[in-house]
Amino acid sequence: MARSTRESRPSVPKQHPRRTENLATYVYGIVPADVELDPGESGLGEPVGQVELVRHGEIAALVSDIDASRPLGRPADYLAYERLLDSVAARSPVLPFRFGAVLTDPDAIVAELLEPHHDDFLDALDDLGDQAEYIVRGRYVEATVLREVLAENPEAAGLLEAIRDLPEETTRNERIRLGEIIAASIEAKRDLDTNLVLDALSTLYSTALVREPTHEQEAVHVAMLVRTGDQRALERALTKVGDDWEGRVDLRLLGPLAPYDFVTAQAQEV
Repeated sequence: MARSTRESRPSVPKQHPRRTENLATYVYGIVPADVELDPGESGLGEPVGQVELVRHGEIAALVSDIDASRPLGRPADYLAYERLLDSVAARSPVLPFRFGAVLTDPDAIVAELLEPHHDDFLDALDDLGDQAEYIVRGRYVEATVLREVLAENPEAAGLLEAIRDLPEETTRNERIRLGEIIAASIEAKRDLDTNLVLDALSTLYSTALVREPTHEQEAVHVAMLVRTGDQRALERALTKVGDDWEGRVDLRLLGPLAPYDFVTAQAQEV
């Protein structure tokens, strides 16, 4: 990204008259100053605010007006926040702010965010380049993974046979032990299979982060930074892994997304 040494004045979009003293400005993230928004790009809040750019130098903040008297945090707010950032990330580098970043007005955004942190934000955008976040998630097919565990672990197979057709109240200890074996076996498989996915995609991502499992049968949950231009190659590579795991693991690819797991800016709330 070319840098200009010329001093530039803060460029703030024309603001609509403040309808109420309760209005504040929600900050979604930081983008290059030359980004163009889609017509009618909307944000969060009630009524839904029109998204605008507050520019300063070579960077800009994605913002919209919100009613500061209405608490944020409804599911619809989170969805609107992510929808906007993910839409922008598909065509431009973006540094997402943590949910809930609110400042008083566009002038405060320039004075408190863009001007003092201009070079840091610009460096982060340069480092990000044309990359976005992609999430690879996979879940074991329950019947398949249980067959694997029983075939590989004689103790588990013996416990299952011992408790078969017996009431739960008389086999409580055996069932607890069997559950422990299954959980430990799936955890070991998860580690191996996650590394297999990372190896298979290693030429396509610059950075990867293994996320904590959100389900006991989760096989892989990885966030990675990938060039948006390499999305098709990523899809093909993951399809090959999925073909090898057919009937064993159900794989999904999510993205492009804003790089929430890798670069998240912060702002003070009003």
